[in-house]
Parts: sequence; structure tokens; C-alpha cells
Amino acid sequence: MSVQKEVVPTLVQKSQNMAYDEDAIFVERICSGDRLAFEHIYGKYYEKVFAIAKGVLLNTEEAADAVQEIFTLVYKNISRFDRRARFSTWLFRISVNRSIQEARKNRNKYRLVELNEALAKAVQEGDDSVDPKIHRSMARLQPADRAALVLYYWEELSLEELAQSLGCTPNAAKTRLYRARERFRSLYEEVSK
Repeated sequence: MSVQKEVVPTLVQKSQNMAYDEDAIFVERICSGDRLAFEHIYGKYYEKVFAIAKGVLLNTEEAADAVQEIFTLVYKNISRFDRRARFSTWLFRISVNRSIQEARKNRNKYRLVELNEALAKAVQEGDDSVDPKIHRSMARLQPADRAALVLYYWEELSLEELAQSLGCTPNAAKTRLYRARERFRSLYEEVSK
């Protein structure tokens, strides 16, 4: 009886410390072949995944294509999801990695277009509420820097969540975020002159 008194409070404390991931139920249903569960996940996370992809790629069409590839990867690899982590963290990590891969693949795509034409296109695609100088500065950043800034500022992830999404420690995420901010600040000041 004394063992039970010691075990129960320990289990209760562990369960309180573990964050409940409401998506875990849908992941299990997807793994068992439930297409409606995947549609739920798709609908729930589409906008966030699109925002990450667009923040990294800075192109609406490329972001839309990347989102489709991301969800295809998620569907094919859902059985690999480590249920000790939150589903959203796993999804955001795939989103960042796939978006960065796509940005690297398309790196030379716009070299053939005149700089002024490319900047005009980037400003046209941007949200009207976003300062064009911010958009131009973001366009000049490396995709990994854009990913860190988008996840932290637009998606409002904590440093811990940012670290998990980038696949690094919280200290490394903090350093990456600091460096990305400094590079952005420098580019913004340059564009503002």
C-alpha cells in the first residue's frame, strides 16, 4: 500500500509535466488509415505551414507548391513521427527544412531577371501592410535566417519550440535568432539609406 502511495503521486506529477498534444489522437487515426483525420490536420495547420514556406521562399506560388510537398511528406512519413514530441513541432521542422531546400534549389532562378524587376515582383507579392523595406531586407537574408525570424516573430514560437523546429538546442536557437536579427537589421539599414 505504501508503494501505491508513492507511485500514484509520481505518475500524476509526470502527467502534469507532459504537455498534452491534442493532435496525437489524429496522428493515431491517420496511421490507421483515417483520411478524415489527415484532412483535419491539413486544415488546422495549412495557414501556419504556408506562412513558414512563404516567409522562407518569399514567393506565393513557390510557397503553395512547397506546402503541398510538405503535407505529402507528412502523410508518407507519419508513422515515423516520434510521439514524445509535439506533432506541430515535427510538422514545423519538416516545413522549415523543405522550404530551405526549395529556396536553395531556386537560388539561381532569379539571377536571370534584372534586379529591379525582381524587387518590383517581390514587393507586389508582399502583403500591403508590410513595409517594402522589410520585404526587401528579408529577401536578401539566407533562407535559414528567414526561417528563424518567421517562426519566432510571425508564428510566435517560444525559444524551446524554435529550437525543436530548427533541430538544435535552445541556446543554439537563441544564437541563430540573434544573428538573423543582426543580419536583418544591417540589411534593413542598408535598404533604408
